[in-house]
Parts: sequence; C-alpha cells; structure tokens
Amino acid sequence: MGWGNIFVNKFFINQQNGTRPSVISRLWWAVGLLLLVSSWGSLGPQKTAQAAATSQTYTQPFHPTASSLAGQAVVTSGDFTTTDYWRLSHVTLTLAFQVSPLTDQRLSAVTVSLNGTPVTTFRPQHRTSVQTRQVTLPVSAVRRHNVVKLSGQLQLTSDQSSDATTSGAANWLTVMPASSVTCAYTVGAPGQKISTFYERLTGLDTISQQRAAVILPDQVSDAELQAGMLAVTGGTRFTPTVDQQLPVTTADTAIAKKATYQIVLATYDHLPARFQHQISRTSLGQTARIQRYDAANKHYLIVTAPNAKLLAQAGRYLANAELLRQATHASTTLTAQSAVLTPETTPQNEYALTTTADRLVGATRQERDYFVKLPVDRVAAAGSTIQVKLRYAKNLDFQAALATVSVNGQSIGSHRLTARHADGETFSVRIPQRLAVGHDFTVRVALDLPVATSAKGSARPTPWEIIEPGTAAHLKSTPADRLLFAQYPGLFLQQGAYDHLAVVRPRQLTAADYQTLSRVFALLGHYVDSNRGQLQFYHQRPHEDVLKTANVIALGTPRQNPLIHDLNDHLYFQFNTAETRVVANEKLSVEPRYGATLGTAQLLRSPYNDRRGLLVVTGATPDATARAATHLSTPADLSVIGGDALVVDADNVQRHFRFQRQALIDPAATAHHRLTQNRQLGLYLGIAAGVMAVISLALVLLWRKHRGLRHRGGTRYD
Repeated sequence: MGWGNIFVNKFFINQQNGTRPSVISRLWWAVGLLLLVSSWGSLGPQKTAQAAATSQTYTQPFHPTASSLAGQAVVTSGDFTTTDYWRLSHVTLTLAFQVSPLTDQRLSAVTVSLNGTPVTTFRPQHRTSVQTRQVTLPVSAVRRHNVVKLSGQLQLTSDQSSDATTSGAANWLTVMPASSVTCAYTVGAPGQKISTFYERLTGLDTISQQRAAVILPDQVSDAELQAGMLAVTGGTRFTPTVDQQLPVTTADTAIAKKATYQIVLATYDHLPARFQHQISRTSLGQTARIQRYDAANKHYLIVTAPNAKLLAQAGRYLANAELLRQATHASTTLTAQSAVLTPETTPQNEYALTTTADRLVGATRQERDYFVKLPVDRVAAAGSTIQVKLRYAKNLDFQAALATVSVNGQSIGSHRLTARHADGETFSVRIPQRLAVGHDFTVRVALDLPVATSAKGSARPTPWEIIEPGTAAHLKSTPADRLLFAQYPGLFLQQGAYDHLAVVRPRQLTAADYQTLSRVFALLGHYVDSNRGQLQFYHQRPHEDVLKTANVIALGTPRQNPLIHDLNDHLYFQFNTAETRVVANEKLSVEPRYGATLGTAQLLRSPYNDRRGLLVVTGATPDATARAATHLSTPADLSVIGGDALVVDADNVQRHFRFQRQALIDPAATAHHRLTQNRQLGLYLGIAAGVMAVISLALVLLWRKHRGLRHRGGTRYD
C-alpha cells in the first residue's frame, strides 16, 4: 500500500504540473499497479470476512415465562446482558403482552424504563388478543447488565370502576414469553491480547452460535483431559449464558471446524506441527506456554507444556478469572512455582438482596423478587432469617397496610406497617426449619398499600414504598449432605472447589464421549469458583486407595469403562450379562429393545467409602450416555430432576426415580452437627431447668415452713 500511495501522489503531481510521464515514471506505474493489485488480492478476502463478522444481532428473552400482574398499578422487570466488545448500533425491546379487556385505553398507560431511566410511555390497545410493541432503547443508557422495568396504571372503564376500587383482580397485565431484547452491533478484530481473546471466547454470541471450543489431541492423555476440563470449568463460569456449553472436542470434528475461537491444549509432543512452529521446544524449556495465534480467519490460544505437571499449571491459570483479565499480552510463560491459584474462600453469612433503593409505587399489592444463591456445597440451615428495611408513604390505610415475606412462593411471615415508622423501619422473619430451601431460593417481598379513606379522591397522592439497602438474607448453612440430585453437585465440591474428584473415563473417547464430558463439566463449571481443588482423570480402574478417598464420577458404557462394569450389581438400573441394554427393576419395566436405547445417571453411596458420593453416567451406547448427560448440563435441567436416578430414552424423554431411603451421606455426622449447632439452645434450656428447680425447691421450703408455723400455732392455742 505504501508504494501505491507514493506512486499515486507523484502521478497526480506530474499531471498537475503538465509534465509528461517519463519511461521511469511509466515503469513505476507498472510496479505500483502490480503491488496495488496484489495488495487488493490479499486484503480483499479479509475485508469481506471482517464485514461479515462485524454486522451482527443477538436476541435474548425478556421474560422466559409468562408473568401476570394484577392491580391498578403494575410493575414487572426483566434483564438483558451485553458484552464489552460489542459496538452497539441499536437495541430494541419487543414486548408481547395482554391486558384486561375491561381496561380503559384513554386512562391506562405503560411506561418502559431502562436502568431506572424512563424511555417511553404508551397506551395499550383495547383488545383481548396478544399485543406487540417495539421500543427502541437508548444505546447511551445500556450497560453490561441491564434492567428493563414496565410500570403501568391500568384503569377500568367507568362502568367497572367500582370493582377496580374494591378488587385488583380485574386489572391485569400479562407479559408473554415471546418478549425479547435484540442488540445490533459490530465487532472489531480481537487483537493479540490473551484477555481480549478470552473475552471473545466466552462471549454471549460466541457461545450461543457455537463458535468456541477447547481442542484436545486425538489420543488424549489423562493429564491433557484434566487441564482441558479445568479450562472448561473456568470458561463456563465466565460465560453469561447458561443454556450453552463450551465444548471439548478434537480437531477433526464439525464442532472444531465451525469454531472461530479455539483453545488448543496439549503436551508439546501431542501438539499439531503447525502450532509447534509457533513455539519452539528450545524456547519452551521446562515451562508452560499460553500464546495467541491467528490463521485463516480463526483465532487460537495455544496452551502447551513439556509434561503433565506444568500442563496442570496452565489449566489452573485458565480457570483463574483475575489472571485472565490481567493478561494484556500475547503470551504467558508459567513455571511450577508460578502463582496461579485463586484466593481461598470462606462461606459468608449475609447475602444482600438489594444494593440500591427499590421504589414500588401504586395502590393495592406490589411485589419484588430477589434471588439468593449459596455455594452449591452449602444448604440453608435452621436459624436463618430474612431482614427487610423499608420506608413508605404516610397516606396509607395502616389498618390494612402489610409487608409479607415469602420464600420459594411460601409465606414465612408478615409485618404490620405503622405511621410511626413510615420514615424507616427494619423487621426480620425466620425461615422455618421445615422449609427445605436448598442452596438457592427466591425471596419475595409483597407490600399491600391501601390508601387511607381520608386521602381518597381524584387528587389523592399515589402510595409508595422503598425497599432499602440493608435488606438481606442472614443465613446459617451446613454442608450439602444428601445423595440426591436436588443437592448435586454439592457433595463433589468443598468451598467452591473440586473435593478429591476422580473421573473415570473410557480409554478411547468417541465424539459422543466428548459430548458427555462437556455436558457434565459445563454444569460443574456453574458452581466451581476456585481452582484449588483436586481433580484427576483415569482411563482405567483406579487403585483401591483412590476409590476409598475420592468422590467418583464414572462415564461411558460398561464395555468401555471397567469401573462401571464392576459396579453393575450396585447400580439402580443395571445391565444385562452382555452389557448391551438396561434391564427392568422394581421401579420400571423395560422392554429389551427399549432398554438398548436407554441412558442413565445415578447417584450412589460409594461402595468403597460410604461417606463419599459416586455419580455414574452410562448407557447401552455412547450416544445413550451422552443423552443422559444432556440432563446434567445446566442448572435449569438439573432443577427438574428429583430423586437419585434418571433414565433417558432415544426420544429424549426423561424419567427420574428415588431408590435410597436414607439419602444422608453420614447420618451420624449430621446428628452430631445439629447437636453442636443447638448447643447454645441446650445451654439455655439447662439454665431454665436449673432456675425451675431452684424455684420448686424454694416453694417446697416455704410450704414446709408455713405448715410448721400453722402446726405450732395450733398447739399453742389449744
């Protein structure tokens, strides 16, 4: 391009001066033309690829499920996410909704706000069918995480107004699942920074469009699988979406060929030659290398080391978010002494429900939901409370004004609002011990805000209430202790890290086996937030000492995996002698050909250590095994599984069962923990019993003294 510019400038100078080009000038013209054509030829495809890559759209659901709201004043919200590398051109909210057919179009209105800033107000049409409204959201107000709020005043027609005053049931707004937010944006080149590459690799659009993958060697070793799954664990944790996975595969698959962003991970001897050319063995030495590389419109992160120990270091590096954000360079070299571990974590007791003032406006009932998530290896225990901090208007009917707290839809307590505390009050309600909330749950604060009779009239002020920062869940928690999918994978983790996890896999991995691994570790990645844990892979049956101390995940068919073969008698769903099909048991009748299509996942008490867990994901074929793993790939999939076993057929129809009567992994330890937890209560009861004994003794002594006085008095008077 430089020569072309030089020539063009000189050419026009000569033309302006009226100078006839010389032979040398003509020669320069020819050379410049050749260079220009060659540069166009080399740049043309890149420009085309870049243009195709920069004009994109991404659509996210606004309300995954239908949400109905009742009352004259209705408020609901949804959220959407963007990424830092998107250059947004416009953002559109497509709102699908229904309103009550009794709504008066002239008096009713809905306001759309983005991150607390009103965007537009519109009047719903007077019809019963689903209405669609498109709203352009201001790009300048869009953040990485965004909240869109719909707030409306729904007034009924004049002949129904009296009913509206006494009951809000006739006023309703339903937001339909078809509602969505579409972002239009452009994307520039990723550059050579590791941090930028990883941001793109785990981006919303990259993952959902299946343009990212972790590539392992064909004959993968256990050490390479360990490092690769650490990378998947980290990548899943940083991925904003939970309905897609960062897949693990080999270079010759369709997944790899489609992936624009790839982590290529292998020991140096297993690294493909074209990547070895980027990192010489001499320069690598006794270190691990993480290095950026681009070729043929694809972007790579090469991860390699001369041995298993250093490759594990690189895998832990990829599972450390802070290090990746700080890697603003094209390559990183690690030694065995490099600091790659995440900081140690300890369970917290207080979970803030809101960090900003949540203002609720309108008469009748107003609600706000908050999501609380404990580490998956902890569950809420007795003594947990919800603390609510409020301010509210003084024009309420305080005979009926009420705040109600619910957990997972079940009311756990109410509090009467008073004029004396309108400027600020705090109250707490206890989560009942009978309410098993698990490690994540929803807290709803519902507020009944009737207007005082004296304030009613055409100009009455609208009632309001503010849920203030300081509203929090104060939780006492215990370790997950049940072999049920409701608490999976809690037993396999400790303080957010793998807890002595041994993964036994087939020696030869098929494409379906890689899908199984990707899905199982995608779910684990949603809950693992530390890279300090112990994770080890085995391609054959581990030694007895390992099985006695480890939590175990066994994957594959019984013919692929010797451990599953040995465990057949312990399985809830067992295989026939030829290991070609699942057979019937006391819970399910199985036709032979149907059994040959089944995949299953089963949570067992380890026969090698009854205080350890064992997850077996298996099936009659590798494809059947992968289908079973599909239902263990996201938190949403896991949430619908009950019991300790599931089966999945060729039509992906899933059924789950419970076989264990005693799901506690260690009943004795649990009883001891509860006794320790209630030690203070026992102390109080002991003190109370002592006080009662003293009082009883005093009463006995007084009675005896009084009786003696009466006896002596009677004798004297005789």
